[in-house]
Amino acid sequence: MENFADRLSADWREKDCFVCVGIDPILALLPDPVRDAALKKQPETLQAAAAAFAEFGKKVIDAVAPVAAAVKPQSAFFEMLGPEGMRAMRELIDHAHRAGLLVIADAKRGDIGPTAQAYAQAVIGSVQVGTNRFEPWEADAVTVNPYLGSDGILPFVAAAKEQGGGLFVLVKTSNKSSGELQDLVADGRPVYEHVAEWIADHAGDLLGSSGYSSLGAVVGATYPEQLARLRKLMPKNLFLIPGYGAQGGGAADVKPGLNADGLGAIVNASRSVIFAWRDKTWAATHKETEWTDAVADAARKMRDEINQVRR
Repeated sequence: MENFADRLSADWREKDCFVCVGIDPILALLPDPVRDAALKKQPETLQAAAAAFAEFGKKVIDAVAPVAAAVKPQSAFFEMLGPEGMRAMRELIDHAHRAGLLVIADAKRGDIGPTAQAYAQAVIGSVQVGTNRFEPWEADAVTVNPYLGSDGILPFVAAAKEQGGGLFVLVKTSNKSSGELQDLVADGRPVYEHVAEWIADHAGDLLGSSGYSSLGAVVGATYPEQLARLRKLMPKNLFLIPGYGAQGGGAADVKPGLNADGLGAIVNASRSVIFAWRDKTWAATHKETEWTDAVADAARKMRDEINQVRR
């Protein structure tokens, strides 16, 4: 399989697109027609919730496919529904691939030894069963927690190298409390810079012909100054930039995460896109029955805003 960074780079250039849409379904916030139709078939069951998530996610994917490079299903929302939820997530991964989108599994895995290897094989790798080899999830990339050190990251690097996948290691996350640990000073520098240095040192392990590495970093748009500093520390690593939209980050905040060529990152928005019709910005022009149009318009606006600042 072609290097993940090279596949993403092709989207940058061919689709002029840097948008990633997070699929974080919440049953109470789904459009009434989607939720009600599922609950009518299987009243108040996990199966009904999973069916609603699958239908909602597929329609989101179809709406954003023309202007997005990737989608990022958050596994927690699907895991909470048990096996039915996980089946729904797999349906969405397959649907996204058919729509020509890359898939980043937002699983934030973190463990060591055989357990880390199993996580990596499950999400972005493959599993041997007798003489047959399977790719259980077939995600293109996965998010990884670095708190356990290299023992928790290198198994994902190995799986990514084998299958052409990617991983995004949490460096400076977009949430307000991230500084409680990530900003602690060690040897004169914040912890997040030490993590960034490790990632930069290992960029060559997954370097593609595009000049970018499939070993990436998660750095929030809500901290633009740190984003600029981390881009200098990790010039060859892909960035996954969350925090755009509902968390307060805007296009100008994203720009420090790009290299001089205007490339190097993919920007994620979740709630501000997938629940766009609930926001007053779009509610004035879109009825709930037109919710997919609102999703498409929000994703398109995001694409245009990012492209405006990167040029």
